[in-house]
Amino acid sequence: MIETTGANPAALTVSNAKQRLAKRAKMLAAIRYYFDQQQMLEVDTPLLSDYPVTDPQLDNIKVENPTVNYQSTSQPWLYLTTSPEYAMKQLLSLGSGSIYQISKSFRQDAPGPKHSIEFTLLEWYRVGFKMTDLIDDVTALLMALMPTSLMANGIEILSYREAFLRHLSIDPFILTAKQLEDFAHQNIDCDFTDQDKDIWLDLLMSHCIEPNLGQQTPCFLIDYPASQAALAKIAHDQQGNLVAKRFELYIEGIELANGYEELTDHDQHVDRFEQDNQRRGELDLPVQAVDQHFLKALKSGLPECAGVALGVDRLLLLAAS
Repeated sequence: MIETTGANPAALTVSNAKQRLAKRAKMLAAIRYYFDQQQMLEVDTPLLSDYPVTDPQLDNIKVENPTVNYQSTSQPWLYLTTSPEYAMKQLLSLGSGSIYQISKSFRQDAPGPKHSIEFTLLEWYRVGFKMTDLIDDVTALLMALMPTSLMANGIEILSYREAFLRHLSIDPFILTAKQLEDFAHQNIDCDFTDQDKDIWLDLLMSHCIEPNLGQQTPCFLIDYPASQAALAKIAHDQQGNLVAKRFELYIEGIELANGYEELTDHDQHVDRFEQDNQRRGELDLPVQAVDQHFLKALKSGLPECAGVALGVDRLLLLAAS
């Protein structure tokens, strides 16, 4: 299948279809070579899950459960996975060691030039790695895959706070939700109101900061507010702010990868999922059942590790440009 990243497949011609297929095959082979050289194990996990995700920013595509009439189950729906994260972490809990996967993923999202409801993710986990180790790993992979001109000036590591200070001259950790709302109304064409600070931080990030990131050299944005930790560990930054040990990689204003120093504690995961569902309730979104298979695996013990998901379709787009 040709990865269109929201483009219309009917627009392809015979000549450029073959060229794109060849480039994609070459990229996938290079990815596998990179990990195989390091004795990383490639895995293949299910695309269907018994449970949806709780993350308020994600929506699974659900499909009718064809086994409901043949097995002793009352579960009418199955869910296409938004990423292979939970299944891969179950393997890590079973002692798989460091693993990687090239997988189809699905998200119920509005399609566009950079978004598709079906896309290809490269996801990998390194046992014993910290966030800084994973940034080095992603950088090495980019050097192996991308044109040398892209990496000629190395990389930039920029904190979330530094990005706001550089591009908007405000400190995201100091301003209140009301102050951020007022600032957004002055700088962005928006006319709604909200008491959630992260709503305004996300809006300012997407409209005013992201387009500037990674324009000269790949940029790793680190130390997000703890409220945006998802399933990453939390620590204090040099200013004493609670931050998430996670990063997002930007190249030419495009988000390419999202990496965590992974949370491993079972009870903290339960707390995060409860926070997700509380936020879903506030947004009038359906509260989701928590993946019990994943929680059971966490009780067995998730090893200390760092993991990252990288968009293969976007990688191909950037390599071509």
